[in-house]
Amino acid sequence: MTRTTPPRPLDVSSVFPELAGMSRLATRLHPRPGSPTVHESSVGGPLLWPADEPWASCALEHDAPLGLTTPEEVRTLRRIRAREVWTAEEHAEVERIHAGHDPSLLPGGRHPLIPVAQLYARDVADLPFPEGTDLLQVLWCPFIDIEDQEGSEAVQLRWRRADKVTEVLEPAPEPAYVGMSELVPVPCVLHPERVREYPAAHDLGRDLAGRISRWEEEDGSPGYREALSVAAGWKAGGWAAPFTFRDSGGPEELLCRACGTVGEPLLTLDHGEWDAWTGSWRPVEEPHDASATPTEVTVGRGYTLQFYACPADPRHPPVTVTQ
Repeated sequence: MTRTTPPRPLDVSSVFPELAGMSRLATRLHPRPGSPTVHESSVGGPLLWPADEPWASCALEHDAPLGLTTPEEVRTLRRIRAREVWTAEEHAEVERIHAGHDPSLLPGGRHPLIPVAQLYARDVADLPFPEGTDLLQVLWCPFIDIEDQEGSEAVQLRWRRADKVTEVLEPAPEPAYVGMSELVPVPCVLHPERVREYPAAHDLGRDLAGRISRWEEEDGSPGYREALSVAAGWKAGGWAAPFTFRDSGGPEELLCRACGTVGEPLLTLDHGEWDAWTGSWRPVEEPHDASATPTEVTVGRGYTLQFYACPADPRHPPVTVTQ
């Protein structure tokens, strides 16, 4: 099934013509639970990974969590929670998993990263694929606060040429334990859709942002932030998400750690595909009882996480920003 974003309540550039030259195209990924293959774009799905290439891993020191969970236990919890009625055995299993394993069981050395996203150029045009590549793979470490990692090996990108992968690594490694189950995505197929975005208020000049704010207050117009500017949900490209719990730190916080170039939005991981209050970005095909959090990924307290790529060389380690 395709996913289609409802038309915006109005074309805000007709009210503020200077916005017309600021628009950008983004690709809403519309992840929904499914069974993707290595040959498909996905969130949390299997990766087209060469058999002769070592799997991405992380050697950072991890703070010992209160309890460890295995990847299979994360999957078991989700299967049980999806049921309306639980058996006594399932209740007991949930309690056992919640108790966690002793942190001393965590193996030393490098820990395999887990797949976050795999995006083929044929599906997602709004990515800066380096010349000779047509596939982006994103992986991260399910132990640490992802929002606090800047250019570390805890978050890694792989840009590939898909037809160069002749033999796929099977089975893919996975960590013995995870420390944060909310960083383990539900395997999802994608339904890419291109949409037009306008900058969030913090990316506008003070004068224009002020006029938009007054227009909203005086005319009771649709919320610029909620409905007219930046799309909700997981997406590629486009504009930065609106700031929520913090003020903009300015472009210096987006500098590539390798070369100092100001990064551009690469990938946005939003806690919700639409907000429950307005439903403005809910696809028209979506049932009203559908979950707005299909990936079950939560960063921090439900923050939006954005990856910024270096426009000089997208292969440089990404900068991550939460808002």
